[in-house]
Amino acid sequence: MAELIDLKEIEERVILAAVATQDGTDAAASLDELEDLARTAGAVCVAKVIQNRESVHPGTYLGKGKIEEVKELVWETGATGLICDDELSPAQLRNLEEALELKVMDRTMVILDIFASRAHTREGKIQVELAQLRYRAVRLVGMRASLSRLGGGIGTRGPGEKKLEVDRRLIHQRIGQLKGELEDVKRHREVTRQQREKNHVVTAAIVGYTNAGKSTLLNRLTGAGILAEDKLFATLDPTTRSYTLPDGQQILLTDTVGFIRKLPHHLIEAFRSTLEEARYSDIILQVVDCANPQMDLQMHVVRETLRELQIVDKTVVTVFNKIDRLREIAEEQGLPESAMVPRDFDADYQVKISAKTGEGLEELGQILEQIIRSSRVFLKKTYPYAQAGRIQAIRKYGQLLKEEYLEEGIAVEAYVPAELFGELIR
Repeated sequence: MAELIDLKEIEERVILAAVATQDGTDAAASLDELEDLARTAGAVCVAKVIQNRESVHPGTYLGKGKIEEVKELVWETGATGLICDDELSPAQLRNLEEALELKVMDRTMVILDIFASRAHTREGKIQVELAQLRYRAVRLVGMRASLSRLGGGIGTRGPGEKKLEVDRRLIHQRIGQLKGELEDVKRHREVTRQQREKNHVVTAAIVGYTNAGKSTLLNRLTGAGILAEDKLFATLDPTTRSYTLPDGQQILLTDTVGFIRKLPHHLIEAFRSTLEEARYSDIILQVVDCANPQMDLQMHVVRETLRELQIVDKTVVTVFNKIDRLREIAEEQGLPESAMVPRDFDADYQVKISAKTGEGLEELGQILEQIIRSSRVFLKKTYPYAQAGRIQAIRKYGQLLKEEYLEEGIAVEAYVPAELFGELIR
């Protein structure tokens, strides 16, 4: 009887390749990030190649000379695959494979592969499979011989990793089916969202670059108990938890999927319903790894992604996380701490914290209290005892500052949602 092979035990040894053009992108830093992505997906980087060109080669991504160099590296390192730092066209993918006689992947395939292995909820699995199928649909022409290889990037795994001996018509049929399922999920989300609005619950979406510490922050504030690892895209499925602020007010915090540079448009499209949690939130908590040397670029990527998702005109709190690590770096370099103070001039509020140690979380809570209070109306009224039920509504939806039982009734001072003020003043 034939033995099943555990694909996870087969170590992928990959060469990473990038093209540095004249548009000012930092190819070396992008390649370092690609190495992290490859490692997260289960591959080992054995060599890196950067080619300086005015533009990417339209037929083979890399130029002829660089392809020869990669061939030699394959022989020297025993590499089993090549990963290119940009999304390849079907022709580039096919031509590179033929020239190198090697499995070729691109950045998008690796990211899709990671997402496939991390999706646990029904919604996450639908979104990943939809993104995978959209990516593959345009790559089927002339690739019949390598369809089995298209089954996955690094290894073959995940909800959408089925051998594609189907034609484009069936793929588009499946895409249509998945889109229908996502619409059902979206409708369910809208019902939940409407219920929150009805209950006047303030919501904050935690957004940020992958591995900035979003899940660690949510765990620290709410005890959510979600996975928080030092890995890219450690958590994929959004988690919403209630957080009680120091003054007793309640706020809902939602952890969203991490952003990354060159985030595949297939993924943004597929995860739009999840990311809409940020669009309908009252506050955006942008978590930033302030100890990362690429901090400014990462903040730019997050802002651009939010803009692409039309998430604008929100109150933004930039949360500079890992401030303890930043101090360590300053100490190692013999610099005063003041020389490395992070700032975000586009944010409405900013705070320095360490989600790991809890430093700065009290100040973050105070900022959230301030934001909520600024959107509420001050109410001062004495209610007859027959209307005591209204005090309960104030306690539930607003912030009760003072409650005094007098002969003529209950005197209260409170901050309440503007939409409730008219009803409560009557």
